[in-house]
Amino acid sequence: MVEQFVGTWKMVSSENFDDYMKAIGVGFAIRQVGNRTKPNLILSVDDNGVICMKSQSTFKTTEIKFTLNKPFDETTADDRKTTTVVTLENGKLVQKQTWDGKETNIEREIADGKLIAKCIMGDVVAVRTYVKEV
Repeated sequence: MVEQFVGTWKMVSSENFDDYMKAIGVGFAIRQVGNRTKPNLILSVDDNGVICMKSQSTFKTTEIKFTLNKPFDETTADDRKTTTVVTLENGKLVQKQTWDGKETNIEREIADGKLIAKCIMGDVVAVRTYVKEV
């Protein structure tokens, strides 16, 4: 299941993130901060199967708790109010956020020991790469 994702992941690279933030409607000032921030991603699962995903940085820390396949309300780091559902598809954790008639997906997968997060809005794709802290 999601065990391979559990742990603390440190961001090592981020490609095309500014274009992604523009595509989802993030303003200039927040994008400037977002482009400079290299958050840690901390993933854990409790005994009831509830997944906790925390994005931690000097700028902002956000945390969501969810059960796979169950929609929930999320307030994103850029303050969008979304209806979000996270599914496990072909070994990828797929986070689908919908708001104001828009939709974005964040696909996380483990490849070569790294966590690769693809942020997809329409034809804009940002790729953020994390390595596991030991």
